[in-house]
Amino acid sequence: MTLELPLIVGVDGSDGSLTAVDWAVDEAALHGLPLRLVHASLWERYEGVTPSIGSDRPTGQVLADHIVASAAEHAGRRNPDVKVSTDVILAEAADALLHAGNNATALITGSRGRGELKGLLLGSVGLAVAARAHCPVIVVRGDKAGLAGTHERILLGAKDPATSGEAVRFAFHEAEARGCALDMVRAWCCPAREADDTAALAEAPDRYHEERARTELDELLREALAEHPGVRVRRTTAEGPARKVLVHLSAAADLVIVGAQRRQGHFGLQLGRVAHTLLHHAQCPVAVVPQRV
Repeated sequence: MTLELPLIVGVDGSDGSLTAVDWAVDEAALHGLPLRLVHASLWERYEGVTPSIGSDRPTGQVLADHIVASAAEHAGRRNPDVKVSTDVILAEAADALLHAGNNATALITGSRGRGELKGLLLGSVGLAVAARAHCPVIVVRGDKAGLAGTHERILLGAKDPATSGEAVRFAFHEAEARGCALDMVRAWCCPAREADDTAALAEAPDRYHEERARTELDELLREALAEHPGVRVRRTTAEGPARKVLVHLSAAADLVIVGAQRRQGHFGLQLGRVAHTLLHHAQCPVAVVPQRV
């Protein structure tokens, strides 16, 4: 992580955002980073500058200032040693966080915000930010054990070596800072139709795909292990769809990390099925780490 840049948390006064603040305070203390609490509001567009009754400021501004002040107070109670700043941005929530992420170590959001439909597993803001940000995004979700970090285990969903470098570096940095184990998982399966007609594939397709998954894990690990020799790493290859394998394993993790491709000049949602599934169903916080390709 870049030590000069803060962790940025999107706050909106909801229980989910305060849970994200708690997690972010602990993360900031762990890495020695400042914390910036950001609230996005369009109160000026809809209310103008008419003062509220009994105040010289508009109602929307009063509410926005109260939200960030309350979140800062909440963070201070969690850990008074973490440096906290606040900001109210006049913009849509996702746009504000994406812009703020250009100068952040990571963006952190809750799994659902104020006003989200009760049946949603992940709010629209968290999904949009995770799918478009150019810095790591952590969506704070999961059960009490995962949120509390009691498993002492980080889970990394390893993909193609050419597109997973940033996620691997992020995972090793987290595991080293926490002093915990790192599980690197590469899922594999046998396609219904194979384009490769090599003898090894024809004779034992299961073994062929599993060995290829192990080789890819070794390639991903080579440089990172040299840079972080003290991190305890467990390599795992698992047969099945990666999204299902990782959701299942997230029940015993404090953080699950996956990479996401960011293509230059592409402005739509850039989020694969694995990351999308984890953001909705993982049982611990999820970090989506972008890789430019």
